[in-house]
Amino acid sequence: MAHLRILGAGPGATIQDGGRFGYRRYGVTPAGPMDWVAFRTANLALGNAADAAAVEIGPGGLELIVEADAPVSLAFCGGGFAWFRGGQLVGAAARLCLAPGEILAARPGVAGIFTYLAVAGGLRTPIELGSRATYARAGMGGLNGGLLRAGDDLPLEASTGPCADDAMIVAPWLRPDPDAPLRVVLGPQDDYFDPAARDLFFSAPFRVVAGDRMAYRLDGPPVAHSRGYNIVSDGVALGAIQIAGDKKPLVLMADHPPTGGYPKLGHVARADIGRLAQLRPGRACRFAEVGAETARRALQRLEDEIATTTNFCRPLRRQVALAGVATPDRTAWSAAGNRHPR
Repeated sequence: MAHLRILGAGPGATIQDGGRFGYRRYGVTPAGPMDWVAFRTANLALGNAADAAAVEIGPGGLELIVEADAPVSLAFCGGGFAWFRGGQLVGAAARLCLAPGEILAARPGVAGIFTYLAVAGGLRTPIELGSRATYARAGMGGLNGGLLRAGDDLPLEASTGPCADDAMIVAPWLRPDPDAPLRVVLGPQDDYFDPAARDLFFSAPFRVVAGDRMAYRLDGPPVAHSRGYNIVSDGVALGAIQIAGDKKPLVLMADHPPTGGYPKLGHVARADIGRLAQLRPGRACRFAEVGAETARRALQRLEDEIATTTNFCRPLRRQVALAGVATPDRTAWSAAGNRHPR
């Protein structure tokens, strides 16, 4: 069976699909991609279903080799990562036809935390509760329920048709305005904060100080409660902005728990979740209040744009070295405790 063999993987590399839904009442998180925009774009560049399983690559990067009897079409995008084909820089977003034995590597660049690698036809990893998405805290989904490691083989679904032409993906939605505020819809516990606290939240800058696939912690001026900070635990959703007793915002991300017991001032609009997910620790952000209808229209507009991904695939140009990005060095995987198997 055709597969991709992982030669080296930094922390945070997992298999994700569109998410695992319908089981939150049993305490099962949806999981799925952190940056759904980049994830979906990579899939659609290949003609895959928008929610087909792909590899989510974290800040440590990844290197793999194609082990198949025929060429394989792959596409990648997301963050400011640099991708190398056989040691030669390709760029940050492209669709490639790789021959058996070719090596592809992703290295973090100057911005972003996550990048995505999709394969024509998708990945043929096990399905658990209707999804291939990895939820590592529960050892569920993906490949053996955990992070990808050197030596792992990713089986491929059979692809129909020949390889697509090599192309750059120049979609404008992959390059959003870094200074644009993150849109927020108030509720459901915004009444736990008086107007002064809400005004402060929407006028002051905050910065990411820590985060993982469950939540991002922000630092900034304290957002004080007017009615205490304990509520009866209720359901929580992607993008929920919880304010606990320390008065610091905590934004729930892809691996968020099904319930929570802190007041939620609002929710980051789904159209902006990908931009938030790509913020590295230390990066500043601002928030802007919008209504639910405005957030819905923004999401519909973005989804319509992503659906046109193939219109933004251009002939691949020769790339030059990027400042601050090292070429692949397999000795780095050993230093990171993930030894190269060859």
